[in-house]
Amino acid sequence: MRAIDLPPLAALRAFEAAARHGSFTKAAAELGMTQAAISYQIKVLEDRMGRPLFTRRPRQVSLTFAGRQLAPAVSDAFERIAAAYAQARGTSEGVLTVSVAQTFATHWLAPNLSTFQALHPDLAVRLESSQRMADFETEDVDLAVRSGAGNWPGLARHMLVGANFTPMLSPRLAESIGGVREPADLLRLPILDANDPWWTLWLEAAGVAPERLHKGPPSVMGVQALEARAAIAGRGVAILTPAFYRDEIEQGLLVQPFELTCSDGLAYWLVYPERRRHVPKIRAFRDWITKAVAEDRAMVTPR
Repeated sequence: MRAIDLPPLAALRAFEAAARHGSFTKAAAELGMTQAAISYQIKVLEDRMGRPLFTRRPRQVSLTFAGRQLAPAVSDAFERIAAAYAQARGTSEGVLTVSVAQTFATHWLAPNLSTFQALHPDLAVRLESSQRMADFETEDVDLAVRSGAGNWPGLARHMLVGANFTPMLSPRLAESIGGVREPADLLRLPILDANDPWWTLWLEAAGVAPERLHKGPPSVMGVQALEARAAIAGRGVAILTPAFYRDEIEQGLLVQPFELTCSDGLAYWLVYPERRRHVPKIRAFRDWITKAVAEDRAMVTPR
């Protein structure tokens, strides 16, 4: 096997950290080095390559074209080395931390997680239920499940399910007006979070003027799972994702009065840093959840 021409590992490590942070100072703090040492190591790499990797400005650095070409490959190489090292030490399983929105966690992930655990008994899964997007650079999070359009630079993303929604309410509340027979009947009842854009989209599709919807103060719930609990308690009509409430419908806690469902074009995505694509525990969870969601043909995405 021929000898491989590689630059010094220390220079590559300094370059990878500086490219990821966009800062020599932050790279120095992460690696326990001085900023001058980082700058020196990157200069060594640039001299070996014969071209600059960063454009240096006062208090700011940015990757050149050559730097942008090199950075993803170097990050991927370090992740592969780290994964192989962990696997050789027998520590590749460890803990997998998943940041996930509350509704998705409650109504899909938690009920289905046991199948993943059965496949990977040595991998401890820690769920962090949160509505905000995890910061992979500063937080100990491996993957996240979030809703949106999928435009997150630097993240690998896999669409799990698209969004749909329809009004749902408790049978008792529906009976309080003699039943809900047409979409306009809903407006005779309290509406939970009438400011939600989903209401306007659904009413327009149902042929009801959205102007007839009384909009009060903004909802203090802001989470579909909480609105569902309020609907079950008979406090009003909620606009929900029906596939997440199949059990509640079967148990007679909620009813979906109309077959009409709508979508706002958004979806739920599994996301993680692109450079960590080949980490074994991330690959294992990605392969499992994308297959499991695909097999759940009735599954759709909440907001």
